[in-house]
Amino acid sequence: MFPSDFAWGAGTAAYQIEGGWQADGKGPSIWDTFCHEKGRVFKEQNGDVACNSYELWEKDLECIQQLGLTHYRLSLSWARLLPDGTTRNVNQKGVQYYNKVIDDLLACNVSPMVTLYHFDLPQDLQDQGGWKSPAIATHFDSYAKFCFQTFGDRVKLWITINEPHVCAKLGHEDGIHAPGLKEPGIAAYLVGHNMLRAHAMAWHSYNSYYRPKQKGAVSLAINSDWFEPLRPDCNEDITATERDLAFTLGWFAWPVFVTGDYPEIMRSAINSQSMKLGYSGSSRLPRFSKDEPAILGTADFFALNYYTSRKVKPGGGCGQMCIKSDRDAEEILDPSWSVCGVSWLAVVPYGLRKLLKYIKDTFNNPAVYITENGFSQIGPLQIEDVQRCEFYKDTILEVAKAIEEDGVNVHGYFAWSLLDNFEWADGFSVRFGLFHVDFSDAKLTRTIYQSGREYAKMIMKYKRETDVQ
Repeated sequence: MFPSDFAWGAGTAAYQIEGGWQADGKGPSIWDTFCHEKGRVFKEQNGDVACNSYELWEKDLECIQQLGLTHYRLSLSWARLLPDGTTRNVNQKGVQYYNKVIDDLLACNVSPMVTLYHFDLPQDLQDQGGWKSPAIATHFDSYAKFCFQTFGDRVKLWITINEPHVCAKLGHEDGIHAPGLKEPGIAAYLVGHNMLRAHAMAWHSYNSYYRPKQKGAVSLAINSDWFEPLRPDCNEDITATERDLAFTLGWFAWPVFVTGDYPEIMRSAINSQSMKLGYSGSSRLPRFSKDEPAILGTADFFALNYYTSRKVKPGGGCGQMCIKSDRDAEEILDPSWSVCGVSWLAVVPYGLRKLLKYIKDTFNNPAVYITENGFSQIGPLQIEDVQRCEFYKDTILEVAKAIEEDGVNVHGYFAWSLLDNFEWADGFSVRFGLFHVDFSDAKLTRTIYQSGREYAKMIMKYKRETDVQ
């Protein structure tokens, strides 16, 4: 059913779990700054301490072992390693911390998947223009090379950038993520462009200088919902669905896997909206330079973050220059789908199978890792989280069908998340963990949810089945 070397994992991110925001020479990140501004985060919460994984790593390791994971996805804090974002100033305490994490994982027979960037840009680089500045790509490449050099002898799976779509849109258009900018219709496309340039530079650096010896694999984690037409027989809904996929998945996957450029449907939609609104500047969606490292082919596997699905029809614009108007696709929740915790998270396991099949057919049948997928809980704590147990069973069954019936080359599945943690603008009000963290207790006690126990059983069961084969 699952390949014998299938990666069974769970994921976390540095800012969401580590805490130690000023400890041992770490520099400030944009999320430190954002959370310390009034009115940005639920109840003014922040990641100053979070799960305190900077001091309680051994507790996290116990959780990982209890689940029987074969892989663990973590992210490095750029500002913990390089406080001002550059290699001029290396924080050895940060290097020691991640060396210990990686070495401890390997000693327990757990393979690390390491993300270089999970939303937390060093504040010093933000002060120089952040992801809007073309120079950021070179800074990122230097950081990436530092990490490949320092940790790459032991890390064989790398993610350069997590969810560039979220960084671009939520951070620079909607302003609800750090750095909290609201520059609709322009900044997000520029940020996405520079993230792709940064990713490509880092991939080429790895390919030229590190791959021959280290023999690892590098990709970027692309988030997307599954979209289907509200009325399956309506041409307008079908076209709106294609546009929505292009503006979400295609924005970052198309340049890397298909043409080296953005989807034509995306570019033409943006240009026609610009004309309609009388925008006379150069195209809001930049073009890749022939003088820079090629974007096409800069992923050794497809890393997918999937959470939910939507029905689509034309509309949903704001009447002015913004991504929503460019996209011209209104997303609708099917009333038959149950919603878990946060309002946007409808539970649609079959959507993952459909999206995997779409990726196989559209992007030349790549190896796929599902790098995030999860189920949230809000309100009163339920350690016996029966719905989440069902969710994981149903979802993993859909992944099995994608492998067996659709022939999708799925190599791994990472649940989000190992721990309840700091969920960005939602603070600690939303819980995705396989382990509950008691944030009201100074010890930050970790307690396994029923879903954690069930996930561990599933891993054991599927491992046994592949051993028998």
